[in-house]
Amino acid sequence: MNTTSPRRRFLQMSAAVATSAFPILGANDKVQLGIVGLGGRGNDHMNFYGKLDGESRMVAVCDVNQAARERAVARIQKEKNYAPKEYADMRKLFESKEVDAVSLPLPNHWHALSAIWACQAGKDVYVEKPASHNCHESRKMVEAARKYGRMVQVGSQSRSIGHKMKAVQLLREGVIGQIYHVRGLCYRRRFSIGHSPDEPVPAGLDWELFLGPAQMKPYSKNKFAYNWHWFWDTGNGDIGNQGVHEMDIALWGLGRTAWPNSVQSSGGKFVWKDDQETPNTLHTVFDFGDAEMTFDTRNLPTPPEGMAPRTQPNYVGNIFFGDQGYMTLDGGGFAVYKSTMPNVSGDAARGAGAGGRDRFEKVMEEKGTGEDTIPHMKNFLDAVKSRDYKSLRAEIAIGARSAAFCHLGNVSYRVGRSLKMNTSTGRFLADDEANSLLTRDYRAPYVVPDNV
Repeated sequence: MNTTSPRRRFLQMSAAVATSAFPILGANDKVQLGIVGLGGRGNDHMNFYGKLDGESRMVAVCDVNQAARERAVARIQKEKNYAPKEYADMRKLFESKEVDAVSLPLPNHWHALSAIWACQAGKDVYVEKPASHNCHESRKMVEAARKYGRMVQVGSQSRSIGHKMKAVQLLREGVIGQIYHVRGLCYRRRFSIGHSPDEPVPAGLDWELFLGPAQMKPYSKNKFAYNWHWFWDTGNGDIGNQGVHEMDIALWGLGRTAWPNSVQSSGGKFVWKDDQETPNTLHTVFDFGDAEMTFDTRNLPTPPEGMAPRTQPNYVGNIFFGDQGYMTLDGGGFAVYKSTMPNVSGDAARGAGAGGRDRFEKVMEEKGTGEDTIPHMKNFLDAVKSRDYKSLRAEIAIGARSAAFCHLGNVSYRVGRSLKMNTSTGRFLADDEANSLLTRDYRAPYVVPDNV
């Protein structure tokens, strides 16, 4: 007798059909790639995949900007001696039977819908961070990956960097004892974007398609290219840009799987008088009950953190605090400092602490190797061949959760208050305004559906 529920049987059959409808690659086959989004990060993707010639071949490129497409085709033809097919609309690229997998270095507001469309078309997906533009999208991306049996890797490349993997493993093994606090630090110096007027859409740019899920607005230079990060319709501020990398590491090291009891953000856009909508200073506190995570995002000049000897001005990294010491972890490496004070209680503790204070001794340090995105993309290509989504180091369930924590911080900032949470569902308690910001007002037909 088959005791599997009808819903589970349906999902298993859907995944099997989705997988069997497309060829299974052998270990020595090259993954046929389509790259969608050919701006600054898109050029990085072409560079990285170009160094993985034995694993992949860039057979298609897509962008809403004709000039970007032409540059990409010319570059690949010059460097690889073959010309990829060119697409203006990603949906046409997703239909191609020549494409096995897609890489999506797109603006944040396009991440979820493009990944879901690709999964529905039977393509495996490498999608840049943050995985999603809002929490609703995070959930739907995971559902789509499971339903269609797709490999979906998020561009949180710290998960494939050797010294960061080792550091988190040491935290798991108790190198600093019980972790009670994590500080995520995103002190990324930036500058005002000024003002740019609305103007006619440049020739060759499909502005309507660029906006996609976002509401229609007039074109201006500040709403396009890199500065889309600083508008709520298309970006998530720096907590969802550089910050999501540190958020991912903070959650990884902390090791909590539930949602926090509460989230509270404060900050603002200080000093600058410009078009930017998102804050340039943000302080967020996540309360887990038995531990706390704080996250600081700042684009203005910031001095070194006094308690962390590794830190520098405008520092980006994480500090983990345990009952036996602390660890600093960043792109340059990690260091472990242990307390020299006995870990005792009662009268002994009072005696040890009388007239003194904790001193910390550096007991371990490891420098980074400089390896970055290429090992992460190699991990993705390996999973495309093995069909084992659990082998992905930043599988969509991981990346979507890290993105969601950035979104929670932004929601608290936007409503201007501390928010209590249902630790099982990830929704806010008795706060319709805050819950409405867990999704967005989509512009048809670019809608992330409830049923993917």
